Amino acid sequence: MTVPSIETARIWQRPLRNVEPGLTDRELDAVEARFGFRFAPDHRVFLAAGLPTGPHWPDWRHGDPEELREQLAWPVEGTLFDVRSNGFWYPRWGPRPEDASERERVARAALASVPQLVPLHGHRYLPPAPFGPGHPVLSVYQTDIIEYGHDLADWLRVEFTNMPGNRKTRPVFTVPFWSYFVVGDPESTVTTPHDPTATTAAEAVEYLRMLALERLVGRQVYDDQLITAGLVADALGVDAPSPPRLARLPEREHDQAVPLFEQVLAELRFSDSLPADDTDLPYERARWELVRWWLRLIVDGGLRASTGISVITHGGWAPLAYPESLRPLIDLGPERLSPDTLSRTDLARAAVTEARRLLAGPWPPPPYSPSEPAEPSEPAAPCS
Repeated sequence: MTVPSIETARIWQRPLRNVEPGLTDRELDAVEARFGFRFAPDHRVFLAAGLPTGPHWPDWRHGDPEELREQLAWPVEGTLFDVRSNGFWYPRWGPRPEDASERERVARAALASVPQLVPLHGHRYLPPAPFGPGHPVLSVYQTDIIEYGHDLADWLRVEFTNMPGNRKTRPVFTVPFWSYFVVGDPESTVTTPHDPTATTAAEAVEYLRMLALERLVGRQVYDDQLITAGLVADALGVDAPSPPRLARLPEREHDQAVPLFEQVLAELRFSDSLPADDTDLPYERARWELVRWWLRLIVDGGLRASTGISVITHGGWAPLAYPESLRPLIDLGPERLSPDTLSRTDLARAAVTEARRLLAGPWPPPPYSPSEPAEPSEPAAPCS
């Protein structure tokens, strides 16, 4: 891809509300020298054409240097958080140390040499030069890292015009480490941090199905989550031989959790009932089922609202090609909403309200304009 002209970049910026005169070459050089990176060629032209201002836009001209450094550090610090708290480990770092402090030390040392992602808008980032022009824009929230636009122009279209992305163009992402999340198997590193909310045998069966769907679409499900599902199924009286065995699996035999879980699925006749990958989008029907489950967890308290919205954004909304029906919920997420707009309590209430509205309508929800909500219907019955 060639570097866009200033005139082309100004056309891209037309949907933006507040754009100041662009950064001069001297200003751009000063930013790069101060913070120790180089803007990708298209990013540099974009900022030279005009400097977007307002919430979420980094102010490269007058911004607080410490705030800008925090934005630059966000991708690495978020990755380290998942190393500490959520079990993430990059395969190329070698064997995963048993000691938590040693894991963080190894990860921090390795991350010191990865390319510096450069903030574009909120949690959207571009790789630096020499990568580009034309590299995908990433949405970065800890290790929930997804392509949010095939390039800068495509991202602006998706983010600010509500138009669908250009699904015909698939550039090759070649940035060391970060490309793992885009062209590798990013969902294999991500698990849903939730608490079970099942209170009946039918809900326990649905819970087993949802974990099966998460594994089906490539999301990480840990052995202890499978064992917990067995405990829930056993406690709530699910009629199958293997849930008690899964529930009582000794720690030294946790490597048997997956085979036992698959045996449970066979006993419940899930093997032939999980959605096939036979639609235009990968595992489209399975992902819609998962979105409905994640919404229920938000309503029932099994997922924190902000975490649940992030899970739906990365595990549902993006892989489903950004359906407009989910946008009102996505717009409440920490990646898109200014922290000053709503308090945490108000955010949680708004998220629960929107989740309930989605669950009360037809499923999957049809496309609609936020100003013209879909007509409500009876709540969808749990999957069995």
